[in-house]
Amino acid sequence: MEVENQQQRWEGYLDWRGRPAFRGRHGGMVAASFVLGVEILENLAFLSNASNLVRYLGDYMHFSPSKSANHVTNFMGTAFLLALLGGFLSDAFFTTYHIYLISAVIEFLGLVVLTIQARSPSLKPPECKKGTAGTPCEVVSGGKAGMLFIGLYLVALGVGGIKGSLPAHGAEQLDETTTQGRKQRSTFFNYFVFCLSCGALIAVTLVVWVEDNKGWEWGFGIATISIFATIPIFLAGSCTYRNKIPCGSPLTTILKVSIGATLNRSPSNAVASMATSPAYPTQHSKEAEEEEEEEERSGKAVLVPTQTPTNSLGFLNRAVINKPVHKALECTVQQVEEVKIVMKIFPIFACTIMLNCCLAQLSTFSVQQAATMNTKLGSLKVPPASLPIFPVVFMMALAPIYDHFIIPFARKVTKTEMGISHLQRIGIGLVFSIVAMATAALVEVKRKRVASNSGLIDSTGQLPITFFWIAFQYLFLGSADLFTLAGLMEFFFTEAPTGMRSLATSLSWASLAMGYYLSSVIVSIVNSFLGTSNHKPWLSGSNLNHYHLERFYWLMCALTGLNFLHYLFWASRYKYRSTGSAK
Repeated sequence: MEVENQQQRWEGYLDWRGRPAFRGRHGGMVAASFVLGVEILENLAFLSNASNLVRYLGDYMHFSPSKSANHVTNFMGTAFLLALLGGFLSDAFFTTYHIYLISAVIEFLGLVVLTIQARSPSLKPPECKKGTAGTPCEVVSGGKAGMLFIGLYLVALGVGGIKGSLPAHGAEQLDETTTQGRKQRSTFFNYFVFCLSCGALIAVTLVVWVEDNKGWEWGFGIATISIFATIPIFLAGSCTYRNKIPCGSPLTTILKVSIGATLNRSPSNAVASMATSPAYPTQHSKEAEEEEEEEERSGKAVLVPTQTPTNSLGFLNRAVINKPVHKALECTVQQVEEVKIVMKIFPIFACTIMLNCCLAQLSTFSVQQAATMNTKLGSLKVPPASLPIFPVVFMMALAPIYDHFIIPFARKVTKTEMGISHLQRIGIGLVFSIVAMATAALVEVKRKRVASNSGLIDSTGQLPITFFWIAFQYLFLGSADLFTLAGLMEFFFTEAPTGMRSLATSLSWASLAMGYYLSSVIVSIVNSFLGTSNHKPWLSGSNLNHYHLERFYWLMCALTGLNFLHYLFWASRYKYRSTGSAK
């Protein structure tokens, strides 16, 4: 009876009460579906404010367009970068279950602070109308600015913890040891992006309309209620979850191997006695060696059952084959191979930062462009911050089509389990980002030509050009996001060592963070180096019509094209380690 119970247990997992998790009772798509439901409301709470925040900072806190854009990119960059903290804590000390609950409470508190400030006129700068002669508008400062940024960065901390734990929590519910489980995991990540888009759709339509027409206190209030509602929904699935047991700090392993590879220089004869984990059982048979070589040639495995480390990234092997200078620097083959995996996926991560720098424009300059255009749709006036509805609806339509039609067809054609590999999917997204930036530059040229021909180049009023022109760049960037985000999350989760999966999945969001930060850096560099005594900076002033935004977009297009070539270099050399992955 005891042997039977042992076979039914999920090894390395516990239920929400810390008891053993059992097959049939814990995990599966039912458990993962709670995560998908939570993601709708969680992303609604985040994006309902982030998508329109640039206008709130400009109209109510009286920052200039460029400063508003930088504050938004810094806020969103921080939120996504803090996903690394959430992923690290989930792997090292807590579970994804506990990190999500703690993070949801923190985001809730931040939104409460922002709601209170938005509701009270005494906590904001005096109202004024921009673009009129007279005294310039008073920019928020002092305690009021402190309250604003405390609220924003409490939200950023909460969002970071959620992004770092929620996707991994859902993916952990699915059994990777079976073909069906791996296919379900792929479906989960596709529908995670679908649910993320559902929340975004509500955010950029209903909530943005409420913010523009009823007041920001109502918008923040809706976001506050949404994030609070995710807590009981998430808790409702507690009895179905299987929670991975934290296995210590992955950073400790990375640091130990890195330092050991640097300091362990004296050759050791103790190679044969190296600690070998169960993941690396010794194989002595000729058949096993031939199987190993075949797997390496097919690109299906990097971590293989072996007693000695692989030849790739050989400088790290010194951590295990040389005599350690201190007992604390003794490393196993498994630890060395795990660090190699992290180093191999890092260039892929770096290549997606530029794409996310392009995505940062969706919530900054693109919104400001739309605000100068005719946003009427018949008798309905569409808020500029609702423009992301175009890529969101497209992503919602494409995600099920991709999962139920494109992938099954690709599996039949390629005769592989994946159909379209993770790296191929990411590459398609990078191509879409190049097209998006070229489109954005052409649309800005047209917008400024209309402003010039209409004699409105010095005006901040509405131009006689429909906002539908902006929709094209949104559609291409939305397509890029769909292909890249789901592919990147599944790639990192699948390829990473088991004890680093939450942290590795968080790299998807960290890439977004670095993209937002890079956007701020590029804007600052463009203004600093291209703004001389004879030339006005490209992106400076309070009137967007005076900006050289088209030049900025062409620069982004060129940088994105170079980045794609960089990506091809690394992707063509990458070998998958996981079962079912294809080149």
